[in-house]
Amino acid sequence: MPKLEQFGVILYTLRDFVKTREDALATFDKVSEIGYKSVQVSGLSADLFSEEELVDTLGERGLSICATHESGDEILHQTEKVIDRLKKLGTRYTAYPFPAGIDFSNEESMDGLITGLNEAGRKMADAGLVLCYHNHHHEFQLSRGKTILQRIYEETDPRFLQAEIDTFWVQRGGGSPVGWLRSLKGRSPLLHMKDYRLKPESLDADYAEIGNGNMDFVEIVKAAEAAGCEHYIVEQDTCPGDPFDSLSQSFEYIRDNLVW
Repeated sequence: MPKLEQFGVILYTLRDFVKTREDALATFDKVSEIGYKSVQVSGLSADLFSEEELVDTLGERGLSICATHESGDEILHQTEKVIDRLKKLGTRYTAYPFPAGIDFSNEESMDGLITGLNEAGRKMADAGLVLCYHNHHHEFQLSRGKTILQRIYEETDPRFLQAEIDTFWVQRGGGSPVGWLRSLKGRSPLLHMKDYRLKPESLDADYAEIGNGNMDFVEIVKAAEAAGCEHYIVEQDTCPGDPFDSLSQSFEYIRDNLVW
């Protein structure tokens, strides 16, 4: 099992608490107090801190930057800008966050995305950095007889595009998180840990704190570790109450069940 230090949190979960510099500082304090050692930068306005300030501010609280989410358009069309930002932040990893503007029903649109990801990833690899792909459930639509997520990984070079599997969205799309991690062994440095539960009133899927849903995170983490995962990142898109309470619950479950 991995070490507790490998578990971080994505700031997107706390996006409503990082809208001002003062609020962001208080949020970083709380994340550190919970026990997390790293953050994935997402949902934080770039205007609040310079890259150097952000590194120093987090470092003062015992937090490092394990990865980021950058604009998908910038990743594809302004790759050098993304490279420069990552180098200033001192992190190797970013993930293409969401296929905005991509028509999944159009094969040419899909072909363009796959080609663009491979090319952007090549430029990043040349700079010593790593581009990952963050999935939702959209990618489980079929395209040319395969899921789109299969096409993305089969039609890109593993040297240039790696994975940030999101456990919730894989299950929502009808896939197996463990199965996908096994199939992407050596290509899965980042994992989004997001639990999955059903709403009693509608049986629609809902987000849950780690350990409060129906996903087998013991097996998921074992598969991720075998796949070479470096950073296990807790994400909860929406929370039933205070997001800090939800992140605390997730941390306690991780500490008691998923680490050495």
